[in-house]
Amino acid sequence: MIRALPTLLLAVALLGLLPETALAYVGPGAGLTAIGTLLALLGAIGLAVVGFVWYPVKRLIRRPAGRDPEDEARR
Repeated sequence: MIRALPTLLLAVALLGLLPETALAYVGPGAGLTAIGTLLALLGAIGLAVVGFVWYPVKRLIRRPAGRDPEDEARR
């Protein structure tokens, strides 16, 4: 069984490369929903990146010069 696994995976990969006609139709409602979902996902990822980068930078900017963050933790 284990010896046949690479052959099986190769056969599945080669079958996946065969061209087939896609008999599908995406209506205007489904298309707009897909586009809206993609934009929402990209926006959420962008805001997450901004949140992870912006807030630590903002904290560093607001911290007065010469203050040690270790001293703040002890208070």
